[in-house]
Amino acid sequence: MSVLDLLSVIFYNLKRRKDRVLLTGLGVVIGSASVVLMVSLSSGLQRGATSQFGRMSDLKRVEVYPGMGQMMMMGGGGGENQPQMTTITPSLISKIKQIEGVDEVILQENLKTSYTIEFGRLTTYASVVGVNIQDLSPLDFIFAEGKPKIGPGVAIIGGWAAKNFINPNAKMGQQDPQQPQLLDKLVRLIITKSGSDGKETRKVVYLRIGGILKEARSSQDNNIYVRIEDVTSWNEWASGKRINRNKDGYDSLVVIAKEVKQSTAIAEEINQMGLMAYTPQMVVQGINSFFTVLQIFFGAIGAISLLVAAIGIANTMTMSVLERTAEIGLIKAIGASDEDVLRIFIGEASGIGFLGGVGGILVGWLGGQLLNMVALVYFAKQALKGAGGAPPETIVYTPLWLILAAGILSTLVGMISGYFPARRAMQMAPVAALKHE
Repeated sequence: MSVLDLLSVIFYNLKRRKDRVLLTGLGVVIGSASVVLMVSLSSGLQRGATSQFGRMSDLKRVEVYPGMGQMMMMGGGGGENQPQMTTITPSLISKIKQIEGVDEVILQENLKTSYTIEFGRLTTYASVVGVNIQDLSPLDFIFAEGKPKIGPGVAIIGGWAAKNFINPNAKMGQQDPQQPQLLDKLVRLIITKSGSDGKETRKVVYLRIGGILKEARSSQDNNIYVRIEDVTSWNEWASGKRINRNKDGYDSLVVIAKEVKQSTAIAEEINQMGLMAYTPQMVVQGINSFFTVLQIFFGAIGAISLLVAAIGIANTMTMSVLERTAEIGLIKAIGASDEDVLRIFIGEASGIGFLGGVGGILVGWLGGQLLNMVALVYFAKQALKGAGGAPPETIVYTPLWLILAAGILSTLVGMISGYFPARRAMQMAPVAALKHE
């Protein structure tokens, strides 16, 4: 029997018993719809969680800080082991640059003395951070105004610091001052140090704001970025001594990975050097692992309905074999082989599973869209009331692989459920089957 003949027979048998096929397939519809909807819900939640986190942090970035290295013995006999601080020295930086997947290493140094940032009579609070690059594009900052360039006397300020200037001499009840337009304007960085006699000395540095960052709800919002050599000279002026990088090291590094998937491995290798390394990708991987388990759990719950549907298909096919015993004997008598009979009945069971799977996918997808509409309207209303942040883009997300998997799974359920009834039909003797009433 050719493939076309086999498909024609299967389609005809399903069509002439459409009421029974419809009722049996309804169980598969419910089961596959449950799988699609529940796994789509967990996929949507995962997608929302990772996208929200990805907007807050660059997943290629690895933040590196000094760490607690090897234990060292302090004192004479019986002394206690004390942790030795591992600083970010030039030698360690060279090793970090050689790690596979590292694209760029950016040095960072903080201003470590008292200072204020002023514009006219207004003051803002920001952390002064020196970096060893003049173009901040590798840090992937989003700019509200200006360009990502720093240089002699040119700085870039974070979004929060730029919008939170206050009047330190304001009287109680006085309105907040109007925020200045800082782009291409000069601000004063007033650095203060105390001498051994307690007398304060001030240094005034004028910085032109070449760029203003867009607020990202991270540490960059409260930073003002300048050249690292400027911060080094200010720190040396405040401390009264030169900085030995081989001993004192740097405050922190930003390591940029070539690919997002490499950032976690880079962070782990840096941690093995005794430093502290962190990347947001570690959190994203944890989120993905959690939602993968959740998807398996939800899928297992939905699969219970498919198990019930499988029993229904097996029952339907068993009854079909009993009712069509004479028909089985007839098609065997006119030349159909045992394998042809087996294929016909397995094909019918697979057809029930496939049709039920298609219906279930459609029902599950429509249910997900309805849930999306209801949830997003609710979150939008909450956002307008000021309760919570921006609403998520989607609640239920149905990936293509889930649609394909649901269709294949429902077809396999039908095929497996129909195997034993089909085998029973295959083993019938033609003469005995023709005599059956």
